[in-house]
Amino acid sequence: MKNYYNNQPNGYLESIQKGLLAVRTYDLRVSHGIGTREEQLARLKKELETADAIVVGAGAGLSTAAGFTYAGDLFKRYFSDFEETFGFHDMYTGGFVVMNAAPEVMWAYWARHIYFNRYISAPKPAYQNLLSLLNDKDYFVITTNVDHQFQRAGFDKKRLFYTQGDYGLFQSMDPKVQETFDNEEWTMRAMKAQGFVLDENGIFKVPENGTISMQLPIELIPTAPNGDPVTMNLRSDDTFVEDAGWHKASAAYSDFLRRHENLHVLYLEIGVGANTPVIIKYPFWQMTKDNRQAIYACLNYGEAYCPKEIEKQAICLDGDTADVLDALQ
Repeated sequence: MKNYYNNQPNGYLESIQKGLLAVRTYDLRVSHGIGTREEQLARLKKELETADAIVVGAGAGLSTAAGFTYAGDLFKRYFSDFEETFGFHDMYTGGFVVMNAAPEVMWAYWARHIYFNRYISAPKPAYQNLLSLLNDKDYFVITTNVDHQFQRAGFDKKRLFYTQGDYGLFQSMDPKVQETFDNEEWTMRAMKAQGFVLDENGIFKVPENGTISMQLPIELIPTAPNGDPVTMNLRSDDTFVEDAGWHKASAAYSDFLRRHENLHVLYLEIGVGANTPVIIKYPFWQMTKDNRQAIYACLNYGEAYCPKEIEKQAICLDGDTADVLDALQ
């Protein structure tokens, strides 16, 4: 295996470059695995039991399987005032639209967005079911998800690498400040300031009178400890802050890959789409190709496939990831 991820400051960018270079050499044909769905499911069960190590690569599809969606009932309950005012119909779009609003309004929106995507647990047990398959295994997780659901489900934080940021962190808008700042206390205060109330389970709800505000008091607009304005610690451009915790997790992931590079490794890709394939999908394909003992498994709704070159080492299970995880229990 080549050193796709290393613990140098530029290791993350190098991994992307190597993933891109590797995939250009592949046959354009794809495979959906060999055998029936039942046969591939049985094979994955066996691999989970026998692999020396399991590397999980998780994308947004896993959180969708766990019941997190940017539209639907939750959006209607908690963002209907923003929808009516600004005309957007999901939380993802809203994050862009409100950037042009007054700061008091923009941060009121983001407080709700952060809270409902970071500080409550997923409504369905997909993450817990995945953990039950890994609890006694030597595993590591790399994810593009920013909702913190792995830790909320009980995964060991020392075995997690969040590559794209965390809804629970702010960063200074000054790119020279390479630090992040926890936003949990601010989020709770901002939810209360809008009129949300805690129910018997400690979850913020709309009050019985239905009255909530779309703006925060000006003194609640968040700032960094030095007074700088802040933004979300989410990767969108080259101003994204890779803080000390990010680099520590990157190094731990690199070390895990190195220690298992010639062993029987299961690269378990779950819910990874086509938006950022160079982070998980392409490196997983190449690491499987480079190690004859490795197995690549792809769980995805409508996009379960692999290059023809590794089909004998691949398991591709199309369908609802929650159902597949249930079947593996």
